[in-house]
Amino acid sequence: MNIVIFGGSGGIGSAIVKRVNKVYPDANVFATWHSRVPVDESIANWSRVDLLSQESICDFASRFSSVHWLINAAGMLHTDLQMPEKSVQQIEADFFMNNVQLNALPALLIARYFKPALKSACSDGSTVQFATVSAKVGSIEDNKLGGWYSYRCSKAALNMAIKTISIEWQRSIPSVCVTAVHPGTTETALSEPFQRNVPEGKLFTPDKAADYITTLLSQLTAKDSGKFLAYDGEELPW
Repeated sequence: MNIVIFGGSGGIGSAIVKRVNKVYPDANVFATWHSRVPVDESIANWSRVDLLSQESICDFASRFSSVHWLINAAGMLHTDLQMPEKSVQQIEADFFMNNVQLNALPALLIARYFKPALKSACSDGSTVQFATVSAKVGSIEDNKLGGWYSYRCSKAALNMAIKTISIEWQRSIPSVCVTAVHPGTTETALSEPFQRNVPEGKLFTPDKAADYITTLLSQLTAKDSGKFLAYDGEELPW
């Protein structure tokens, strides 16, 4: 069993790497990093991959003949210089485009270049997963508070990409389950400035979020492809 995790050195990504090692000790675990060097190099086969580079993703994908689980845990919410917008007056073009590039585009490029490896994994009867960590704030129907323009738009774009991939692959590789997964609010550097108003019991450690995500994926079948799911399996509105 080959498991590939993009963004494996991030808060949620590194926890997923550790979790799959524990749950699937016989699996071959591969993980990527870009700017943040992995803390524990022993828990995966690490590769530096630039998710904004089509060539970098293509080169990485060419190393695999089959992949059974493919998880994209990369993304951004804010930078050291700019927080999510509270008002449309705070929109900056560069920040908006950075959100779209890092949150939406990689999933499409990963799907493009890893499709052959996912299709190959289906041939042995395995349950094949292509999951991307999304966010509930990317749901248009669920948006009741406004704000966070760049992040909301980029995650909505990601959700549309995942839904569209799932429709195409129902025809070409119907045994693959394609999902967008909301991990809940997780105690990472990404969410640190926004944890004050999280209800008690709803702020997860990265390890807890990783446990939820890996458990969820282990239960999904191809019939679940095309869904936007919360960490507990609740189906979320697009």
